[in-house]
Amino acid sequence: MKFTTLMFITFFMVVLSSPSLIRARATTVGGFGEEAQSCVVTDLMPCLPAMTTGGPPSGECCDKMNEQKPCLCGYIKNPALSTYVSSPNALKVLEACKVPIPKC
Repeated sequence: MKFTTLMFITFFMVVLSSPSLIRARATTVGGFGEEAQSCVVTDLMPCLPAMTTGGPPSGECCDKMNEQKPCLCGYIKNPALSTYVSSPNALKVLEACKVPIPKC
C-alpha cells in the first residue's frame, strides 16, 4: 500500500510540476471529418490504481484509455511519463481494455 501511495504522489508531482507535460494536441487529423484529440494525461487518473497495482481496470479507466488512444505514443516518448505508461501493469491495462499496444 505504501508503494502505491508513493507512486501516486510521484506521478502527480511530475505531471503537475510541468504544464507542458499535461496538455498536447494530437496532429493526426485526417480529411474525413475527424477532430483533433486533446491529450490530457490526467484524464487517465482512473487507470492509476490498475497501473500501479496490476489489478483489473475499471470501466471508466477503459473508456478514458480508449479516448486517449491517439495520445499514447506521445506519453510513451515523454521521459517523465514513459515509466508509467509503458510499465508491465500499464500494458496489462491496455490488453484488458482491448486497446492495441502502440508501436511508436
